Amino acid sequence: MNHQDIYHVKLAPIPDGEKRPLWSVIIPTYNCAKYLGETLASVLAQDPGPDFMQILVVDDHSTIDNPQAIVEDLGQGRVEFYRQPQNVGNTKNYATGLLLSRGKIIHLLHGDDCVLNGFYSKMQKAFEEAPEIGAAFCRHIFMDEHSHWLHLSPLEQLESGILNNWLERIATIQIIQTPSIAVRREVYESIGGFDQRLRFTEDWEMWTRVAAHYPIWYEVEPLALYRQRPASLTQISQNNADIIRQTYEAIDIFQSYLPEEIICKARKKNAIYFLDKSSFLFKLGARKSATLQIYTLLEYYNSFIFSILVNLALLRGYIGLIFQKLPKIAENIWVDSSPSKYTESN
Repeated sequence: MNHQDIYHVKLAPIPDGEKRPLWSVIIPTYNCAKYLGETLASVLAQDPGPDFMQILVVDDHSTIDNPQAIVEDLGQGRVEFYRQPQNVGNTKNYATGLLLSRGKIIHLLHGDDCVLNGFYSKMQKAFEEAPEIGAAFCRHIFMDEHSHWLHLSPLEQLESGILNNWLERIATIQIIQTPSIAVRREVYESIGGFDQRLRFTEDWEMWTRVAAHYPIWYEVEPLALYRQRPASLTQISQNNADIIRQTYEAIDIFQSYLPEEIICKARKKNAIYFLDKSSFLFKLGARKSATLQIYTLLEYYNSFIFSILVNLALLRGYIGLIFQKLPKIAENIWVDSSPSKYTESN
C-alpha cells in the first residue's frame, strides 16, 4: 500500500446488480442552516426522483442551528439526513458523505452554495458524451451573504469539452470551487477521497489528483453559485496565514504524483499570489496582518532574495512600497526554493 493511502478514505464499489441512482448529491453542513433552505431548493428544483438522485445532508454536529429541521421541512422525506455524533472537521465530514453515497456520479454541494437550473442535466450529458472523463465542472458565479451575484470565475476555454493541458493549470493555482464540480464515484474508489492532512486546501489537492489520473470536462455555462461570506481583518489575516501553510503542504503532497517542473511552478505562482494579498492588506492599513502573512510565506518558501527584501523593508520602514512592488519583483528575479520545511519533516 502506498503510504499516501492512509490519508485517503477508500470507497468500496457498490455491489454489481444493486439498484442505485445516477446521482449522489452530498450536502455537508456546519452552522449554516440559514442558507441550507436555499441550497436544498436549488437541488429539489432539478430533482429527477429518488431512482435517479440521492440527496443527503451530512451535518458536522452543528451547534448554533438545526439543519435537520430545515431538511424535514423542505425535504418532506425526500432528503436523507446524517448528523455526526461529534464535530469531525470538514475533510472527515466529506469522507462520511462519500462513504454514504450510492450514485454513479457524486456532487458535493456545501450547505451555503447553490446550483442553477440545468446543472445536473448538463453534467450528465458531459459524462455520457465522454465516458473516459473522471470529473466535469462548470464556470461558477461568486455571490455574497445576501445571495447577490458578484462576479464570474475566469473562462477556461471558449467551448464546452475536455480540457487541454489542464493538469498544470489546476496544479499551480486553485480555481475550482466545490459546487461547480461532479466526480464519478469510481474515481474516488480508485484514487481515494480527500486528504485527511489538509483542512483548507483539501479540495485543491483532490481536484489536482483527479486531473493527474483522468481527463476533465469543462462546461462553459455558469451553473453553480459559490458563496463568499465577510470576515474581519483579524480572521482574514489568520486564515490566510493558515491557508499559506496548507497551500505549501498540498504542494508537498503533489510531489508523490506530479513532475518537479510543475511543483516548481506551483511554488512560484502561489508565492506571487500571496504577495499580492499581503500588499492588499497593507493598503487596508492592516500592517501587522500583512507582516504575519509575509513571514508565514517566507517560512514555507525559503528564498534568500525574498527574505532579504522583506527584512530590509521592515527594518527601514518602507514596507508599503516594497509590498506593493514585491509581486513584480518576484516575476523578474525569482529563485526557486529548496524543499519546504514541511517536506523535510515528513
